[in-house]
Amino acid sequence: MKACNKNIRKTLKLVEEMIELANSGDADRDDVGCGILYGILRDSAYRIKKIAEEEKNTHREKGKWD
Repeated sequence: MKACNKNIRKTLKLVEEMIELANSGDADRDDVGCGILYGILRDSAYRIKKIAEEEKNTHREKGKWD
């Protein structure tokens, strides 16, 4: 597997972990500050995921995805 594709896969795995952490952190939070933190984490994960998925699709269209 090409290194660039491996990094995209790692990024997609990382954002799934970020989403899981945001969800569990939000469920366990004690105050509003934690809610803001986990909301930002979740939002950032979804933004990164969108970009990574777009890049993965671009690689597929160019025949560069393993």
